[in-house]
Amino acid sequence: MPLPLLDINELTISFGGITALSDIHLQVSPGALISVIGPNGAGKTTLFNCICGLYRPDRGTVRFHGEPLLGFKPDAVARRGIARTFQNIELFLRMTVIENLLLGRHLHFRAGFFDAAAGSPRWRREEIRHREVAERILDFLDLQAVRDRRVGDLPLGRQRLVELARALATEPKLLLLDEPSSGMTAEEKDDLVFRIRDIREEMGVTVMLVEHDLKLVMGISDWITVLDHGLKIAQGTAAEVQADPDVIKAYLGETAIY
Repeated sequence: MPLPLLDINELTISFGGITALSDIHLQVSPGALISVIGPNGAGKTTLFNCICGLYRPDRGTVRFHGEPLLGFKPDAVARRGIARTFQNIELFLRMTVIENLLLGRHLHFRAGFFDAAAGSPRWRREEIRHREVAERILDFLDLQAVRDRRVGDLPLGRQRLVELARALATEPKLLLLDEPSSGMTAEEKDDLVFRIRDIREEMGVTVMLVEHDLKLVMGISDWITVLDHGLKIAQGTAAEVQADPDVIKAYLGETAIY
């Protein structure tokens, strides 16, 4: 049986006496498209922050490709093949779309400062190669029309696509999407579903999604993990999760999820 791409065991973290995550166990297989859902304050973003090195858990392990991940800083985690987007967009709003994507390529630059300052042949070759990768991602996400526009001048839905594009520019093996549809129109959300599927199927990237739009989650996920107040209360297919009494109670008391 192949190793899981991501293997989380007994993950626990507290802030000021409040337990944000308690004894979380989670495995993600290569090529999967899975979602983590739960009410506000359930611990979803905290889970992502632990994976990415922004938080250091009190207890537990996180392994990626079988190797320990905890203790590494976010840039080292990214170098190992994990990229993410954020609930609140983290882009350079005064820079253009293509410039933001090229920043996502910095992990793969091998030429040093003096090569860049001197414009050496090595640096020029790398610059050409990284621009080619960025251009392919712009084509993939239909962002060529805005490639030279400042990100801050774009509507929120386009900004979220740019953040997704920059994450893809790092060439991740695992992509963590934190509320990627937030602020999008219904049409943009439908388009996002197709793009996420294409990222998994055409680019071979494993996707882990945190999302409040349950209709989107139920329609796209291979399986779903549900958190509530830092505890994992359910895991299964969309149909299994929708019928789980603990999930229904966590969301709406005693009625269906949607």
